[in-house]
Amino acid sequence: MDVGTNNHVANCSSTANHPYNGIDYPGSQATGRYSNGLNTADSIVQLLGGYDLSPLPYLSLVEDGSNFTRGIFNGVNFASGGAGLGKLTEKVVSMEEQVQQFATVQGNITALLGKSKGDRLLQKSMYIFSVGSNDIMEYYFTYPRIMTHEQFVINLTDTYAIHLKNLYSMGARKFGILSIPPIGCCPAARFAAPNGTCVNELNDLARACHASFESLTKNMSCTLEGFKYSLANTYNMTMSVITQKFGFKDVVSACCADNSPFGLSECLKGVHLCKYRDDYLFWDKFHPTQKAAKLAATVVVSSQDPAFVSPINFGSLRKA
Repeated sequence: MDVGTNNHVANCSSTANHPYNGIDYPGSQATGRYSNGLNTADSIVQLLGGYDLSPLPYLSLVEDGSNFTRGIFNGVNFASGGAGLGKLTEKVVSMEEQVQQFATVQGNITALLGKSKGDRLLQKSMYIFSVGSNDIMEYYFTYPRIMTHEQFVINLTDTYAIHLKNLYSMGARKFGILSIPPIGCCPAARFAAPNGTCVNELNDLARACHASFESLTKNMSCTLEGFKYSLANTYNMTMSVITQKFGFKDVVSACCADNSPFGLSECLKGVHLCKYRDDYLFWDKFHPTQKAAKLAATVVVSSQDPAFVSPINFGSLRKA
């Protein structure tokens, strides 16, 4: 979901503001999106209506202080590539810090509109999340592990609950949540697996997290007045593409990476770049191509299939 946040983080450990990222973005501009073009955040807001692209990153609005108060009324993107629900080792903007940034936005909106109008705007707005994959990856590849898989899922869900409840307390009511995809099938995971298969242990964790997030959001909708949500089963969505292709010719390798099996390097100028980006599910070793992002956005916004998104889709949530 990052559309340039990490460009503004000093000594950031994860950036995408360099070629070949953005090669299919207007003007072939590397904006900080981990994509050959638009990412899932862009595609979702386009389909929901009213936006050509994702709102600007919070940190870019802060740097351009003269437009901050005007800019926040067009929406704000807080996402930071490499972040997780918990505090990870990556030097990026953590979820906790993103919630704190939202508190600043909420305070400014309330000050400018007054409490009544400010609260109404915040409650009518939509809040979109895609987080958790990095938490699983860091947990899985860190030894020795300090907790069991079951304890990890419980801990991660409890952390998610804290963030969502904090946002609710500041006026958020409509939560559009993309769950964790089958990260065991991304090129980075396949590279580490025998014969390049999906890493089942990682996928099991992703499925367990979705089930836990589903219970969490159901409970919150019953206990928090006005709490509305749509939960996208990104695991099922992505696995359906991997098994049925849906027009993709390569669903295992990175389009932009070195020539190692599946592509393990960062997407940097000079590495191998596939000629036909729309043939690939994966842009780099972790992230989807623009085509895959658009497909995912179409499903979460308009699908009526509860195997992919429930209890309502993002389009219905926007109108709720």
